[in-house]
Parts: sequence; C-alpha cells; structure tokens
Amino acid sequence: MKFKDYRIANEIKLQLDVLGFKKPTDIQFKAIKPILEGEDVMAVAPTGTGKTAAFAIPVLSKIVSSGGKRNKGIRCLVMVPTRELAKQISGVFREIGAKTNVRVLGLFGGVEQEQQIRTLNNGVDVLVATPGRMFDLISQGFIDISGVDFLVLDEADLMLDLGFNKDIKDVMKHIPRKRQTLFFTATISKKIKSLAYDVVRDAIRIQIAPKNPVSKNVDHAVAFIEMDDKRHFLENILKEYETEKFIVFARTKVRVERAVAAMARAGVTTEALHGGIEQKERFAILERFRTGENRVLVTTDVAARGIDIPSMDYVINYDLPDNPENYVHRCGRTGRGTSKGQALSFCSEGEMELLSQIEEYTGEEITRYDLNEQDYKEILDDLDDPTYNWKKLIDLTNKEDGTDDSW
Repeated sequence: MKFKDYRIANEIKLQLDVLGFKKPTDIQFKAIKPILEGEDVMAVAPTGTGKTAAFAIPVLSKIVSSGGKRNKGIRCLVMVPTRELAKQISGVFREIGAKTNVRVLGLFGGVEQEQQIRTLNNGVDVLVATPGRMFDLISQGFIDISGVDFLVLDEADLMLDLGFNKDIKDVMKHIPRKRQTLFFTATISKKIKSLAYDVVRDAIRIQIAPKNPVSKNVDHAVAFIEMDDKRHFLENILKEYETEKFIVFARTKVRVERAVAAMARAGVTTEALHGGIEQKERFAILERFRTGENRVLVTTDVAARGIDIPSMDYVINYDLPDNPENYVHRCGRTGRGTSKGQALSFCSEGEMELLSQIEEYTGEEITRYDLNEQDYKEILDDLDDPTYNWKKLIDLTNKEDGTDDSW
C-alpha cells in the first residue's frame, strides 16, 4: 500500500510526494488507518521507525478534513518529555502540513515566553509541548485545552522516567473526556501499561517489536579500551574518518567537556551538548550538526531519544550507559528508516558488567574487535600519524562475523 492509496487529505498526499514519502513504514501502515477511523491507539515501536509521521499524517488530515472548526482553538495536544523533541516533532507537523493552513506551535521552556504567547494569541491548531511550560501558560490563562480533539503522548516511557506521570494525569482534568488518544512508546513495562490504560479507551494495540530491540539496520561492535586511553582512540578514529558524521555519547557532562577539550588539543573540531548548556545554544548546536556545519557531536543522553539527524552514520559509545535501554536509544540515532548505520562502543574493564547487561537486554552478543596488544600500542604511540587502519580492522571483523558491511 502506498500513501496515495490512503483516504487522507489531498494537501497531505501532495506534500508527502514532495517529501519523497511513497510507502509507509511498518508502524505507519498499522497506525494510520485506525487513527483515521477515530480509534484510540496504543503503539510500541523501536526508535527510528517513523512513529512521528504515524500520528502526524492522520491527525493533520483529520484537522484539514473537519473544515470550519478553526475558531475552536487547540485541536491537537502532543505531550513530549524534552524540549528537543518538542521542537523536532512540531517541525515534522509543519513539514507534512506545509500545504495546509494548520497552525503548529512547539512549546517548551528555556526560552522567553513572549513570542510563544503571541503565537498562541494568533491561534494554534496543533500544540506540541513539554509539561512545564504548558502548565505555566495554562495557569496564566494563555492556553485553553478544553476543546482538544486529539491527545498524543509520545515517548511515554521517557515521560515516566522523568517523573511526568502526575503531569499527564493533570492534563486529563483539562481536556474533554470525548477525545481520541494516541499513545506511543519505544519500550513497554508494567508502569507503561498502567499509564496507557488510564488514558486510552478500548485502544487498538500495535507492537512493532523485533526480538532484538536495536534496529536491524545497525551493525554493532565493541572495543576493549581502558578509561584513560579512550580519548586517544577517539582522536584516532575521528582523524581517520575526517569527512564522516559522528555522534559520541559520554556518561556525564564533565566527561563530555573533557572529551571535547582533548579533541581540541589534538586539532579535531567537535561540539559539546548537555543539559548544562542554555536551551537556545543547544538548539543551535543541534542545527549545526544537522546541516553538517559540525560533523562531530559529543553529548550526554540528552540527545539519545527521538532526535533525528539526517545521514547520521556512526555512533560512538565513548562510555557505556548505566541503563541498557539507553544503549538502544543511543544506537537508534543511526540506521534510521531504511538507512544503514554503525555503532562502536569503547568498554573499559570497569564497564564489563554494563556490557553484560546490554547484551542480556538485547539478547545478542556484540561483535568484539580484535585489538591485540600490538594494535593497541600502535594507536597510543602514533597519535600524530592517524593512519592506523581502523577500516581494515573493521572490515576484517565484519567478514569474520559473516557480514559484508564496512564503515
């Protein structure tokens, strides 16, 4: 089935064609039709599978098709856990709805609220919001969600992790009981199910869940590198692949800043992203990375969830995450849609238990790079000459693993 075969508004079909969207992904194929038919949906799908378009396409179409209800106010409320997601998802709504007159606002804290209030006063159909700023403006009388027809909870598992359970339940007090609720999450647990059953009614349940929760489009490998040597190995690989785009995950903002400083000393340009940076600058950093102005982003897990970077081929886990689910979300920044990706992890002796937890969670052993003592020493000794052949080693490992993909 192709998008042109769906009963969606012509303006949406035309724009999807402009964007090059021909056939739906699995989650889009399973979700769009019941949403168009007015069903509540509870969907579980891995990161990078097209969840945002799965609800944006039918919601936009239904708003367009409803015609003369423009004075009704906010028609759709999308609640998300982070500012970056609010900005990104509102951008997707605008992009897919570019040929319509649907008005979209991404609402989040960390920036001045005056412009947001002006936009709200001019009328908004789709509000994509983080809870904090939204409730601030509700209390000030600038937001009225009493006429909402569609409630979307996206990345619901992260919303719970960040303590937004009460905020979600508080929203229920402000919106109509007669509404359509769409619940999207990357992972499922008893807590997630409990929350879902509180907000959806007789929902269509959709699960796109391969045995391994990590995208099948990503090749994984781990190299055993001591903590104090990680910066040298990162320098070496970034210098060898000097035209490629990397996202590098470290455990804390201090570790991020130290890695960026080490790369600067080595003449490698990178940028840091973490929660200690002002929101406006965080958006600017992400935009420079998206457009290719900067090719290496060193970040904490603030960028591990839902952030879609075009042509993001390589993920480096400079530090292994404490939570194995975050390994899945980090690696999900690459191999998105139909693209292929690579994920390389640096594992120190003190992180072996974290590696075991990740492999237990994913159900698969991660391919080991055979860094013998001589290989290891060459990288440390030859930092001024970045010709150590990572590519040869990676190709050899892939062949031994029975794959043909290479970096």
